[in-house]
Amino acid sequence: MADLSTSDRSGAPVGTAPSPEAARASWWEDFIDIFYAPSQVYARRAGSGFGIPMLVVTLLITALAFANSGVMQPIMDAEFARSSAAAMRQNPQLTPEMMAKGRAFGEGIAKYGTIIFMPVGMFLTGLLLWLVGKIFDARESLAAAIMVAAYAFVPRILEGVLAGVQGLLLDPSSLNGRFKLSLGLGRFLDPDTASPVLLALLGRVDVFTIWVTVLLAIGLSVTGRIPRSRAAMAAAIVWLCGAIPQLMGALRS
Repeated sequence: MADLSTSDRSGAPVGTAPSPEAARASWWEDFIDIFYAPSQVYARRAGSGFGIPMLVVTLLITALAFANSGVMQPIMDAEFARSSAAAMRQNPQLTPEMMAKGRAFGEGIAKYGTIIFMPVGMFLTGLLLWLVGKIFDARESLAAAIMVAAYAFVPRILEGVLAGVQGLLLDPSSLNGRFKLSLGLGRFLDPDTASPVLLALLGRVDVFTIWVTVLLAIGLSVTGRIPRSRAAMAAAIVWLCGAIPQLMGALRS
């Protein structure tokens, strides 16, 4: 799932200047190589900026969000029902009519907001990786950290494809939570009975979130010129920080 080697395509140690062969690699090769040779991608793109990978990932995941909107409807219905019930318990003044108006807005955000939230997510992930990396003596620039995050999000494209396929094949009545199409521990919990806090934590123990975290570690090691062990610890901290928004939401429910 990820190349853990410490040399680039020319055989030079990671963190050194890429070879002329690596410099001539096409951008489209990056989106293939990131699946099996991520260290090579990060070595040759360390100084190339983050615009292209961020744009490509954003457009593809946005397209998948539109394509999957139909199969995701049962999940959105179930999540809305739970959140509405919790909100009305906390604030009895809320009415079903008021919640229905909020639902239309929320569904619009879920469908059209990806094109905004996805680049923001990559930027914030890169910023956090850069800040945490400083604790471990990483020497990467902020731009390089955002580039690392942008390429680390490439597996999310595959996740969107698999979610769409599962949504078409599975019984819609079984899709009663946002983790029901994930490839992780959250899939096996009943969102109607499980602790929201436990669900938020275990929901991050899935194949694609871990894959993204591994790519962050590899990228930080390459661009920050630190050992893989330090980069892995930094990426683990980023993973933990990523759980904070979901935990805060779970505690409010």
